[in-house]
Amino acid sequence: MKDQQLQDKVVGDRMNRVDGRLKVTGAAKYSAEYELPGLVHGALVGSTIAKGRITSLDTKAAERAPGVLAVITHLNSPKVPGFAAKSNPDEPPAIGQPLRVFHDEKVYFNDQPIALVVANTLEQARYAARLVKAQYAADEHRTDFEANKQRGFLPTQAKRNPKSAQNDYDRGQKNGYQTAPVKLEAEYVHTSEMHNPMELQSIIAHWEAPDRLTVYDKVQAVKGTQRAFAKDWGLPEENVKVIATFVGGAFGNGLHNWPHETAAIIAAKKLNRPVKLVLTREQMFTMVGYRPYTWQRIGMGATKDGKLVGITHESVGQTSSYEEFTESTLQQTRMMYTSPNVSTRYRILGLDISTPIWMRGPGEATGAFALESAMDEMAHLLNLDPMEFRLRNYTDVDPDNNKPWSTKFLKECYQLGAERIGWNKRQMKPGSLRDGDWFVGYGMGVGTFGANRGTAKARAVLQADGTVVLQSATTDIGPGTGTVMVQIAADALGMPPEKIRFELGNSTFPTAPSQGGSATVNTVGSAVLEACTALKGKLQQLGGAAFASAKPEDLTLAGGQLSLASNAGTKVSLADLRKQNNGQDIDVTVEAKPGNERQKYSMYSFSVHFAEVRVHAMTGEVRVSKMVSCADAGTIVNHKTAGSQMIGGAVGGIGMALTEGAVMDHRFGRYVTKDLADYHVPVHADAPAIEVAFVDKPDFIVDPLGTKGIGEIAIIGVAPAIANAIFNATGKRIRELPITPDKLMA
Repeated sequence: MKDQQLQDKVVGDRMNRVDGRLKVTGAAKYSAEYELPGLVHGALVGSTIAKGRITSLDTKAAERAPGVLAVITHLNSPKVPGFAAKSNPDEPPAIGQPLRVFHDEKVYFNDQPIALVVANTLEQARYAARLVKAQYAADEHRTDFEANKQRGFLPTQAKRNPKSAQNDYDRGQKNGYQTAPVKLEAEYVHTSEMHNPMELQSIIAHWEAPDRLTVYDKVQAVKGTQRAFAKDWGLPEENVKVIATFVGGAFGNGLHNWPHETAAIIAAKKLNRPVKLVLTREQMFTMVGYRPYTWQRIGMGATKDGKLVGITHESVGQTSSYEEFTESTLQQTRMMYTSPNVSTRYRILGLDISTPIWMRGPGEATGAFALESAMDEMAHLLNLDPMEFRLRNYTDVDPDNNKPWSTKFLKECYQLGAERIGWNKRQMKPGSLRDGDWFVGYGMGVGTFGANRGTAKARAVLQADGTVVLQSATTDIGPGTGTVMVQIAADALGMPPEKIRFELGNSTFPTAPSQGGSATVNTVGSAVLEACTALKGKLQQLGGAAFASAKPEDLTLAGGQLSLASNAGTKVSLADLRKQNNGQDIDVTVEAKPGNERQKYSMYSFSVHFAEVRVHAMTGEVRVSKMVSCADAGTIVNHKTAGSQMIGGAVGGIGMALTEGAVMDHRFGRYVTKDLADYHVPVHADAPAIEVAFVDKPDFIVDPLGTKGIGEIAIIGVAPAIANAIFNATGKRIRELPITPDKLMA
């Protein structure tokens, strides 16, 4: 039988998700689904102005409404110790400090939480919330990015740190593109794009004792959330427990702790009862971040034979008036192509809006839209195939720091994608390929993201029934983290995956970083690998002389036995080894961290996306008819879940390119698009056949598994691929996202 034989390799298999059945049957428990004794419900009241102060709050009608237990405002809120008062009361929160909810009467953005109604039922809380009336002294607000773009400033962190990646950067001659015989100058605009995961942001806050807090919270970092709330409330970290076992989708908005979370904790403290707070879909547009509106300008110069002379890339991204948000919009420009002269300038613009947050592919996806569109435009000016132009400027070392790549198989991605999309059908002259009423075009876009690895711990426990339980305080926002960790452990232990369980999403587990930045498998996977190796080492010691000289890779745990892969006859039952351990579980916890690899190598994942689009000649309707996404992401642990990651990123890129864009009424500083009827995310009808290809070559410099990360490169480069295909189809270059029919028909 299978579990009595040496375990076949499972890394690379298309293994089904280990938690799939729990999710499809409804057994998986999300943050808002826990039942606690005495649980009550909260509903937030948002401001109706974008800037100013509250002059009065009438909460009497709400307080008298059926089932209402409390109405919490800045006038009666328990004080949060971490919201220390400033010497100057008119000074906004410090740089990097989130909004201090219910701290004072100041209003910094429209729909800012100004009250929380708590009632016995959700319906009672929401009804009463509508009864809260506020009066304001409104100030003139600024929410129009284009009208205020000239106010952009260098981020404070860059002013304080000369080595900051946000500082002004020049390689070679400043604005060296201007000396080139062929020049391009263009501006690109990316409107705000909203996170809209299926699961709404939600929290249950429960003070188990005056100094002991437990939260069931939709977050991407249980340890980071634990630290943040412990600091806010002046508690030891071990007195704060954060549970996020299942997360119903997240694109980065779970990387920050938001005002609604603290509001629920305040209410739970005031009432001494657990409080559940679930945001509405409209509040998801105003209270938990978004991809910031960004303006970019690119100047690009090349020789007539297609060699880049210089690139200047400027960017202004929006942030709030009370917190500086920055992202790596310009990094790809510095390192993707061979160019002797590169200049980048990054600025942020503080507006009377809520704070943005990283969204899948963060600034790199935004920057790639401008860079990869400009590369296509320059190729057109040079009458070169866009892929040929990129190949002529291919880099064999990182031009930003002159370090060799840990690995780079981007040329293989080009070849795989071009063959599958039918790149040979692309016409050099835009608008020359037609199918009835539809213009047909082809485009490509390149993406890259750092192959990052952090420090993590993992615990491995061999239990009495022969199963191995692994624990680490990471989370799973959808990519299948638990599944790939089981696969890694199965290969490391030489035992069937069904005998292994991976537990996550609990701050009491060994430390792990947030799930973000395409680093979870690299970081936590490495810790799982080391924990499994340490577990085998402990069993090896208990096994005695027969196993003393064995190498870790020669030890397997298949069939309830410790045995040698090279000599199956040398074996001992795991039950006997437990007896030698006084009948106790065999338990190890290890820490895995990177070495100095980053000092020697430049480490990135790479992708290239190809799009075939059809544009209706009369209406300007755009249909993406085919997409091919290819990735150089090191070892692919699970081709099914990794393929799903790439497909999901491509669909998100379609939304970025064609449908998603927040619209604000600047008279009131309030979004008009505030639900899924008016804000258009791509649906099944918008998503074509999407093919995925992986180079699947390991990078053992990044980590011992050879992985590099997929989540971000799945979307970086998709939007420009579609924009470039639209140009190839129609001859019209649209530089503002989303590309809607009105822009094509103008």
